[in-house]
Amino acid sequence: MKKDKSSISKTRSYSKIGEFWDVHDLSESWEKTRPTRFDVDVQSEMIYCSLDKKLSEQVQSVARERGVSADTLINLWVQEKLQEQNP
Repeated sequence: MKKDKSSISKTRSYSKIGEFWDVHDLSESWEKTRPTRFDVDVQSEMIYCSLDKKLSEQVQSVARERGVSADTLINLWVQEKLQEQNP
């Protein structure tokens, strides 16, 4: 983050800015905002694959046990398997 303070929250750290916006609403500070432009370079793509119902239930059960979403768990497993195939 820049050395200067956030213009609305008057703080420098991301956590303090987050704390500020946890208790404030943008409508309270709308007149302090200004238009801006920026580019977004999205590198990920979502592809949906079907799973057998029982397999899906097992994946969801394991994901709940680990405290992650089924999507996250499947991504991790596929990534691990691909690393095994292409060391």
